[in-house]
Amino acid sequence: MRAKYQVLVLPYKRASQIRYCIFKRSDMDFWQFIAGGGETEDDTVLTSAKREAFEEAGILPEEKFTRLETTCSISTACFSQRTLWGKDCLVIPEYSFAVEVVHDDLSLSQEHTVLEWVAYSTAMQRLRYDSNKVALWELDQKLKLGML
Repeated sequence: MRAKYQVLVLPYKRASQIRYCIFKRSDMDFWQFIAGGGETEDDTVLTSAKREAFEEAGILPEEKFTRLETTCSISTACFSQRTLWGKDCLVIPEYSFAVEVVHDDLSLSQEHTVLEWVAYSTAMQRLRYDSNKVALWELDQKLKLGML
């Protein structure tokens, strides 16, 4: 059963330049990071982030996940089953995580048609949602400042 929150996972890798992995949705024509709902059986939001990263991209739970400060509220109108959490629930929180990926062999779930490893500027141009852009900015700054 769906928990009352979402997670956002930003895969990145360090090479000659830092690259971010963005995903094109299969049901809509836009790019995003890994996004998904928590499940009531997940014991933490980090557990949800690791599960979603594995389900949508084959990222192993043992990879280095870091919780970001970026959070946002998402309108329940964005979900096909808007009343999943009750008719009075209008927004749910979204928690953001970065994950450092050391291999290039990510896989795609049916939710996405393609993934691309891109530079910060390309990701910022392609991403649709502000929550994705703010989380990317935070992650990029932390990497440039040596905080991760």
